[in-house]
Amino acid sequence: MDEAVFYDTLRQGLWVAFTISIPILTVALVTGLVVGLFQALTSVQEMTLTFVPKLAAIVGVFWATMAFMTDTLVDFFQNSLIPIIAGG
Repeated sequence: MDEAVFYDTLRQGLWVAFTISIPILTVALVTGLVVGLFQALTSVQEMTLTFVPKLAAIVGVFWATMAFMTDTLVDFFQNSLIPIIAGG
């Protein structure tokens, strides 16, 4: 395998990982900020108050974007990795 092909495939894989993780990380960040603001305004310092809403939001977004994530990964494997593996 040529070094340029290796680094190009690595770059594409990192971009796919970044693209797939954007929705989940964005929702986790926004939910964390909203819950943190709520805790600061009400002086409620309960540990589960930060964990449960964030987990619920992440699971919801994961469920909603699962088709996008699967399609992105399948395209990456079919267009990039499988031809490299099959070609040698």
